[in-house]
Amino acid sequence: MFGPLGVPEVILIFVVALLLFGPRKMPQIGRSLGRAIGEFRRASNEFKRTIEDEVAADEIRSVERELKEIRTAGTDVVKAVESPSSESEPPDGGQGSP
Repeated sequence: MFGPLGVPEVILIFVVALLLFGPRKMPQIGRSLGRAIGEFRRASNEFKRTIEDEVAADEIRSVERELKEIRTAGTDVVKAVESPSSESEPPDGGQGSP
């Protein structure tokens, strides 16, 4: 129910708080505690979203790098295919017959 705290522990905490602060202050303390917990949750959710966004952006950058490498490799292959090779030269090294 309350994480590692059981019902007896929660009751003990409530009784001690009641004795320390009195019944008139308990609603105010409860509201303050509720607001603090809500603010903490919002901050932790925002932090979690920021981390997830950064991880996603890093993955996108990684994919972009891989695509760039693939494009470069593809361009190199096209250049190699289109460039004149040594096979197209005459067998005598490109020199005419005497």
